[in-house]
Amino acid sequence: MKLWHVLTGVALSMALVACKSPTPPKGVSPIANFDATRYLGKWYEVARLENRFERGLEQVTATYGERNDGGLSVLNRGYDPVKGVWKQSEGKAYFTGIPTTAALKVSFFGPFYGGYNVIALDDNYQYALVSGPNRDYLWILSRTPTIPDDVKQNYLNIARELNFQVDQLLWVTH
Repeated sequence: MKLWHVLTGVALSMALVACKSPTPPKGVSPIANFDATRYLGKWYEVARLENRFERGLEQVTATYGERNDGGLSVLNRGYDPVKGVWKQSEGKAYFTGIPTTAALKVSFFGPFYGGYNVIALDDNYQYALVSGPNRDYLWILSRTPTIPDDVKQNYLNIARELNFQVDQLLWVTH
């Protein structure tokens, strides 16, 4: 009987931690003056720090839309060349504060949220640098499958200055 109480307490604690709003990594600031409407639509993943959710995937895209509850819909899609199949995951995102600051929490698994922070974005909303809740997650996104060299170098410099392991970025095949 005592074990049941311990397990219930652990499960409740984990659920409460999972529902807590994710924050960006220390020293990393999401951009201000963010316009979510301009961010909507399809983005190509140009580079990423490899993670277990996307391991081995190519041709990865993320498509963002509006939700009726004020949040954003998220559809991540990628091709697994080993199995020869497309994989996709649907999720939802909500701002962790004011919607003009690009700090969101994203969930693909019920009450479990991860941080999504746009830390660099060009004026035309064509290229984005995004971090997760810690320095193990970083993405370079583009509205097209490729990115100009000057934008690439700028984003690599920003990420390097913020102590992300840019030498470990995986450049996604499209």
